[in-house]
Amino acid sequence: MDKEYLVQRAVEAMKMAYAPYSNYFVGAALLTKEGKIYTGCNIESSTYTPTNCAERTAFFKAVSEGERNFEAIAIVGGPKGDIRGFAAPCGVCRQVMAEFCDVKTFDVIIYDGKEMKSMKLEELLPLSFGMADLQK
Repeated sequence: MDKEYLVQRAVEAMKMAYAPYSNYFVGAALLTKEGKIYTGCNIESSTYTPTNCAERTAFFKAVSEGERNFEAIAIVGGPKGDIRGFAAPCGVCRQVMAEFCDVKTFDVIIYDGKEMKSMKLEELLPLSFGMADLQK
């Protein structure tokens, strides 16, 4: 996996964000195990509740096209599209990732414009709850 390329795709996706309320633009690039990339951006709503994060946009696009095997996601964000600081995924996005990914092997890559950090989803969502818990 070329992490730099995945981050670049996330940067490109960030440019498509619709964030007139927060002015915080986020882009994500989701890599399948087969090498296909699905991008997403945040899409806000004036009533806030229907707002969707970039990470979930990428996942929902991929899942709606039949994808179920994911390897990594790159996430970037910042005010008005200016990448400043790391844009870590929110709790809801972490839970969606856990629904479709192995928390022990799925890579989450964040980039602050200078430095890239990569971690396993399990580090971001310890003691996660998922389908296996419902089968106990």
